[in-house]
Amino acid sequence: MNKRDFIKSSALLSAGLLTGATGVAGNKGFNGFTFASSSMNSQGEYQLPPLPYAYNALEPYIDEATMRLHHDIHHAGYVKGLNTAVKKVNEAMDSGDFSLIKHWEREMAFHGAGHFLHNLFWSNMGPSTGKRSTTLNRYINQSFGSFDRFISLFKQASISVEGGGWGILAYQPDGDRLVVLQAEKHQNQTQWITIPILVCDVWEHAYYLKYQNKRGDYVNGFLQVVNWDHVSELLEQAIR
Repeated sequence: MNKRDFIKSSALLSAGLLTGATGVAGNKGFNGFTFASSSMNSQGEYQLPPLPYAYNALEPYIDEATMRLHHDIHHAGYVKGLNTAVKKVNEAMDSGDFSLIKHWEREMAFHGAGHFLHNLFWSNMGPSTGKRSTTLNRYINQSFGSFDRFISLFKQASISVEGGGWGILAYQPDGDRLVVLQAEKHQNQTQWITIPILVCDVWEHAYYLKYQNKRGDYVNGFLQVVNWDHVSELLEQAIR
């Protein structure tokens, strides 16, 4: 692998949220798609994947206008920022001038984590919520005591994120358990070994058009459209 390929395939690893995931460079990842093929075009640039459902498919809980703004503008911005950061890091390697490497590494972490988390966020939701698998229920009960206790914790963790960020349900391999985490921005407060399986975007752009400043109402709405079949599948992949 040459240095350009290395930078491209490792860009999302720089986000910090991928450690512990399987298959970053060409293998099926835990979030159900192959990063190196379906997340990149033939020129080796990251690309914005289409939504896996119609823009209005999650109404009334998440409205069409928000989905269009969120996916087509905000997520697209993270993809553009990631590609720019990867290009600048490559240019630094070519020239030997690393005077701005701190800035571009930060940019790659921020935009790379934003791109990854949004890919997971879209696939975590759907018009059909499915059912929690036996395995997911067992891990939830073992880790939190009950599904209701988990939901209470996940809601409050998501609602109380300071500024923009995420509520995250993740698998922790070293403890063989599930944990609820907060991420500020996209990349801060990360537990490197964990594998996210359910993420709730609580940046204002995810909800303000419909819910204004009522983040709690938005989180309640998000939980009405969680695709539990998908979350169950991600857990199965994570524990293998």
